[in-house]
Amino acid sequence: MHAALPTLIVGATDAASSAHDNPLVVEPSELVWGLVSFLILIAILAKVAFPSLQRVLKERSESIEGKLAHAEQERIEAQRLLEEYRQQLDDAHAESRRIIDQARQNADRLESELRAKAEEQAARIVDRAKETIRVERDQALQALRSEVGGLAVDLASRVVGESLDRDRHVRLVDQYIQELDAK
Repeated sequence: MHAALPTLIVGATDAASSAHDNPLVVEPSELVWGLVSFLILIAILAKVAFPSLQRVLKERSESIEGKLAHAEQERIEAQRLLEEYRQQLDDAHAESRRIIDQARQNADRLESELRAKAEEQAARIVDRAKETIRVERDQALQALRSEVGGLAVDLASRVVGESLDRDRHVRLVDQYIQELDAK
């Protein structure tokens, strides 16, 4: 039996060494110590790391929410500014149309004034020309009367054979011209 004992011990050591050789087989004591170590690590992490991690995650979440709110406010402000710029642009277009219309009205008014002044000046020129023509006509008629009167007196004196005095001559010429004007 003693001979069987070494074989049994050797067989048990072979089984124990084969269990140690198998990486899937875990010693119960190692399992207990691993579990205790894991629980201690979890406790330490829960006490130290998890609150910090929660705080960092909360800060990160608040930061993102703040940035989103800020971005929304900036978007609203940009939209308001865009509407304001559009309104200013529309106002500028309306003002430019008003200025153009006013310039057209001023141009039309100026054209009318210039036309009226030109017509008035033309009428004055025509009136002066008519007056000049009338004066020159009157002068020509006066010269013609004098000339015709002289010729008539010469002709009458030749015909009658006597000389007429100057006063009588002027009266005869004026009478003759009045008779001509009446015809």
